Amino acid sequence: MAQVDEVHNGLASHFDTGWSDITDNMPSIRSLFAFGLSALANVQSVFGLQNAVTRQFSQDLSASATCTSPQLSCHNTSAVADLCCFNAPGGELLQTQFWDTAPVTGPSDSWTIHGLWPDNCDGTYDSSCDPSRAYTNITQILQAAGANDLVSYMQTYWVSNSGTPESFWEHEWSKHGTCISTLDPNCYTSYQPTEEVPDFFNRTVNLFKSLPSYEWLSEAGIVPSSSATYTTAQIQAALSKNRGGHQVYLGCQSGALNEIWYFFNVQGSIQTGTFEASDLVGSKSTCPSTGIKYLPKGNGGGSSPTSAAPLPDTSTTASLKPSTTKSSGPSTTTSAAPSPTSGGPSFSGKGTLNVITSGSQTGCIISGGTWYTSGTCAGFTATTSDDGFTLSSRKGDCAIVGGALTCGSSVDSATSFSADGDLLVYDGAANFSADGVPSGSTQGTVYTGEDHSTSLTIQWQGL
Repeated sequence: MAQVDEVHNGLASHFDTGWSDITDNMPSIRSLFAFGLSALANVQSVFGLQNAVTRQFSQDLSASATCTSPQLSCHNTSAVADLCCFNAPGGELLQTQFWDTAPVTGPSDSWTIHGLWPDNCDGTYDSSCDPSRAYTNITQILQAAGANDLVSYMQTYWVSNSGTPESFWEHEWSKHGTCISTLDPNCYTSYQPTEEVPDFFNRTVNLFKSLPSYEWLSEAGIVPSSSATYTTAQIQAALSKNRGGHQVYLGCQSGALNEIWYFFNVQGSIQTGTFEASDLVGSKSTCPSTGIKYLPKGNGGGSSPTSAAPLPDTSTTASLKPSTTKSSGPSTTTSAAPSPTSGGPSFSGKGTLNVITSGSQTGCIISGGTWYTSGTCAGFTATTSDDGFTLSSRKGDCAIVGGALTCGSSVDSATSFSADGDLLVYDGAANFSADGVPSGSTQGTVYTGEDHSTSLTIQWQGL
């Protein structure tokens, strides 16, 4: 599947402009100055000198537009003059996601980012709106802005199956990012060239983090499988119930689900506005009504990917409806009792947590810390601590809370575990238990000790 957007159908809108419109829209002296800085930035970027440009100006002077009582995009009844606080003509914002299996991209328990697209309210779209800002060094720009964690996250969750991450980011920015009106250089006070770029990528990533497609589908029993099939109605129901009933675009290739587009209107700017879920506009799903495959990554789908630790929430004042991105905040480490052995080399880096019952593997621990016997195992990161090691999934840190294993943003303090060979140890014991073996889409809670009916151990498998 090509990682370009030719599948994104529509025609760019064209408008006749009268003389009064021309005079009203002539650039100001400040606009011309901003354009000159942007042109200089482009010259610098060609020679890898972007940092020199961005560092000549004080960061304290830069800020995006402050919006008072902004309107919701695509809901205005008359023309809006201030396009720094109102996204137009691209007022229908799409957060688009991939599920790539051949070759595999991204973690086995997560969809990946395609982009953030500003569609027009009628389903058409403009593209490549400002060639002067088609930057060719996105990684450098983000790093110069101090967004190293963002770059690291994108290298795992915003990747191409046919090119480098950098080339993919450049494509998405130049084709779609330059068409977002609220990211125009004129919308920044004391604009510094390229400062809109971190805003675009940060907003896209945080929006993606609020749309956990894999978890939403899994909760409805829709899990990757080489044999099972699903219906459009089942998939739409699983996703739309988390978005106030608003449906999404489903993309299929050869009958296999591989793309989801989430539609939003925005009240205010991309940088600080509120994203409100909306129904799909213009595009029709390419999936059949029945018999949809949802292929696993790895087994039957390509080589196994690795998982990344979760990116700390870097959202600003931007908010989201109906769900918001929640920061887990800084975490500290609590210690469990001494164990037979310390962490050792077995629990190191990235791996999966397999559940062992009666001497054989029976499913694994998924990203929320629960036991699951269907679908794809989640990736975990083991990080050395003073008393052993801590674990984290894409949902957040892991801890023993109320006697049960849990992982997510609700965890305030990560638990220090230890190991007995490749077995997970807590409080000096490798024994865990559950209330029976989960089946189908059921997730089982894993408890410490042997007080529950089904005894189990948790085995680390490095990736």
